[in-house]
Amino acid sequence: MPDNLAVPAEQIREMGRAALDLVAKYYETLGGRPVLQPTTSDALRAVIDEPAPAGPTPFPELLGTLRDVVDRYSRHNAHPRFFGYVSSPGNPVNTVGSMIAAALNINVTCWRSGPAAAEIELLTIRWFKELLGFPESAAGLLVSGGSMANFAGLAAARSAKFPNVVREGLRGATPRLYTSSEGHFSIRKAAAMLGIGTENVRTVRVDDNLRMDVADLARLVAEDRAAGHLPFCVVASAGTAGTGAIDPIGPIADFARSHDLWFHIDGAYGGIAAIAPSAREPFARLGEADSLSLDPHKWLYLPVGCGCILYRDPATARAAFSENADYTRVVGLENDEAFAFWDYGPELSRPFRALDLWLLLKSVGVTAISEAIEENIACARYLSDLVNASDDFEMLAPVDLSIFCFRYKNFDGDLNAFNERLMFTLQQSGSSYLSNTTVAGKFALRGCVLNYRTTRKDMERLLDDLRSVAALLR
Repeated sequence: MPDNLAVPAEQIREMGRAALDLVAKYYETLGGRPVLQPTTSDALRAVIDEPAPAGPTPFPELLGTLRDVVDRYSRHNAHPRFFGYVSSPGNPVNTVGSMIAAALNINVTCWRSGPAAAEIELLTIRWFKELLGFPESAAGLLVSGGSMANFAGLAAARSAKFPNVVREGLRGATPRLYTSSEGHFSIRKAAAMLGIGTENVRTVRVDDNLRMDVADLARLVAEDRAAGHLPFCVVASAGTAGTGAIDPIGPIADFARSHDLWFHIDGAYGGIAAIAPSAREPFARLGEADSLSLDPHKWLYLPVGCGCILYRDPATARAAFSENADYTRVVGLENDEAFAFWDYGPELSRPFRALDLWLLLKSVGVTAISEAIEENIACARYLSDLVNASDDFEMLAPVDLSIFCFRYKNFDGDLNAFNERLMFTLQQSGSSYLSNTTVAGKFALRGCVLNYRTTRKDMERLLDDLRSVAALLR
């Protein structure tokens, strides 16, 4: 084996010490660095572009590139005033855990591929069932993220309502799937990939609080059945990606049950907030879903990518995904030791995702995470209070969880265009970072608090930063 691949133990220790020093400094200096250092594609290519290297580069030089280029010119999701999108800050224990997972390099396809890793994943799934009210008989697995979790849930729904679909396809049927106008675009993508078709995804109106209108859902289902279509699934959002709105989960569950519809909940952003006191009431009936998507790499502060899908009835998942081939045939094992994750989701090769989840929950406990989520929600509501008390900003949507949508209003002209320029200039300034959405035709400055480092002072600083930028643009 080439010497450069077989690294001696002492050299590994040297690399590890140097890398951990970089990591520790990164966490230590987060609050004092820009959220984003502006650059261009051409500028970055000028620094790193080269022919494929034929020979080795010393590790200190590689670490220097990571520090001077990758660290410097990345958008820092762990910064306390990064409010863009729904991005986790990560955490130190998982930084170390990721190194261990890479060293072990376990391919968690089934129990025999990694007995301990498989048991840890099954344990973390049991924890989710316990925390979110799913029955003991439910099943699930970890996937790459919320989009893949939604895909898996809708695949199970399709097989449950069309039992021969895996073998025969839909054969001319026109299945109808329902989600609100605020639902995540991954639902439409899943419908396209599953052969349901985006034209068969029916858009349900929302109420004044941007939550699914159950009366409009009933109207669409009745209309489709009268036209000879086949309604089969309704998707509720446990916190939409745009505004954080929580659909009325209980009434939708009742409607789905009475109309023989599969009930899928997209909880990728907000579902885990059910463990926080202020979110328990709207999420009290999460466990009634036929399938539920979650993203531990969002509100459990894990590194990307760790999503989760839970199935109320494991048989529905096996009907959608179970496959047999001679090279995967289990020999000499029975019962739990014959378990295969590929029977419950689309992947064969799978990393040891559960290690990060297990490490975090064991190292800090559910109570600490619940408190952190509660503080994130409180920060978003504090921002809303500040906006409502101001004379230069206005809220554009209620704050159901930790997403807030507002705009600057003291401008005589096109407010949409001005707020768009305001957001971009703020992003380039580096002190705070917001993203955008549209609420009732209005361009909204959109933020999401998803960082255990963020405080109320950061919310005040955000408005100060916006005022400073607005003064420059006016």
